Amino acid sequence: MRIRYICSLGLIFVCFSTICSYAQSWTIGTFRKHDRANPVLTPRASTTFDCPVRGETVHWEQKDVFNPAAVVRNGKIYMLYRAEDTVGKHHGTSRIGLATSTDGIHFTRLPKPVFYPDNDAYKKYEWEGGVEDPRVVEAPDGTYVMTYTAYDGDKARLCVATSRDLLTWHKYGPVFKNHIKGGGEDYWSKSGSIVCRRVGSRLVATPINGKYWMYWGDQPQLYVAISDDLINWYPLTRGGQSLKAVAEVRPDQFDNRLLEPGPPALLTPKGIVLIYNSMYDASKGRANLPEGTYAAGQFLFNAEEPDKLIDRTRSYFMKPDKPYEITGQVNNVAFLEGLVPYKGRWWLYYGTADSKIAVASAPLR
Repeated sequence: MRIRYICSLGLIFVCFSTICSYAQSWTIGTFRKHDRANPVLTPRASTTFDCPVRGETVHWEQKDVFNPAAVVRNGKIYMLYRAEDTVGKHHGTSRIGLATSTDGIHFTRLPKPVFYPDNDAYKKYEWEGGVEDPRVVEAPDGTYVMTYTAYDGDKARLCVATSRDLLTWHKYGPVFKNHIKGGGEDYWSKSGSIVCRRVGSRLVATPINGKYWMYWGDQPQLYVAISDDLINWYPLTRGGQSLKAVAEVRPDQFDNRLLEPGPPALLTPKGIVLIYNSMYDASKGRANLPEGTYAAGQFLFNAEEPDKLIDRTRSYFMKPDKPYEITGQVNNVAFLEGLVPYKGRWWLYYGTADSKIAVASAPLR
């Protein structure tokens, strides 16, 4: 569900035209798409799943695969990806599958989803739209914490789940529950990007001033929340009333319609770097992009005060410019969600046209 507002490691890296020629020194990158290998994951009609809610066997990843999270575990990249079947009134139910790679490019999938709507206490949030758009970090004790969107066909709710092995998950439900005044668990919320630091090949959630921090939202404004335990989150507000925006759209730029966090935010020596996705309104902007394009930029927030924006990229550093990014379930989408450090490189995984999954990478520095 997306809001609709109107070869081997030796492969050749191909520079793509969307890289800024004046990359700012604090940004993560510069990224290059692996054009000879992309897309690295595509829909598959042969895998089936006995859906406990529907009570029948479904081809759970037949329609589309997209919007993945990624972590490094036991020397491999583990990708948790959103997959849609072709059943139901919402044009397919989303579940989350798991695939592994030892080179960042070639993936081996498990035949069944590892996270899905079930006949549990959270069915009312997840059925029948499904579970969408995971982002995963490690807690300091090694537990994996996944933020994801539960979609019931009417509202999107940001939820959280934990796992010790990426296979078995414990759900906790909506992260805000009754902590948004006037909305609570029924407030439309998506895309939770938890602030973390790199520890070798791991991205570990890191407290700042005694609290965990998370950027979230898919609105003209970007919001932030705090937590003591990575499970229960409290949005920052202004005077205890309206949500506090920490960034906003820019009227004439590529990000003039919508802001949405990408992979987990990264604590660096320069500050907190958040890769973000944006939507473009061609009737109001001057970016020379097609209407509705999802392109990506980066924010820099203060490392001591994560609600203070310091800088942002002047233009996008990635846009959809390949056929599989331009045409699909939703056209003109490069939606970035998974970022891991692995074998000397950053590996950045993203959904293409809400249909397939691709990768770009950059040297670690």
